[in-house]
Amino acid sequence: MNILLKPIVTEKMMAQSESLNRYGFIVEKTANKIEIKKAIEEMYDVTVDAVNTMRYGGKRKSRFTKGGVQLGKTNSYKKAIVTLVDGDVIDFYSNI
Repeated sequence: MNILLKPIVTEKMMAQSESLNRYGFIVEKTANKIEIKKAIEEMYDVTVDAVNTMRYGGKRKSRFTKGGVQLGKTNSYKKAIVTLVDGDVIDFYSNI
């Protein structure tokens, strides 16, 4: 599965998963909504109702050190918020 890179497990996403049945994933930048839906349905054996995607561009960062100014850039990524049908649940902690 090259499309799904990793799930987003934050306090905000856990609150959305409990109340709205939504889950977040970092996905491949070139993946579209249909491919994301198919990948999640195959991997977690659930039924996906809707997929929303967001693209985040990398930000320029600089820090000051003894050796001078260090310039860099954070990574860009694509995030997908997946809404499941009522009754379906994804448990990220079942394999621990």
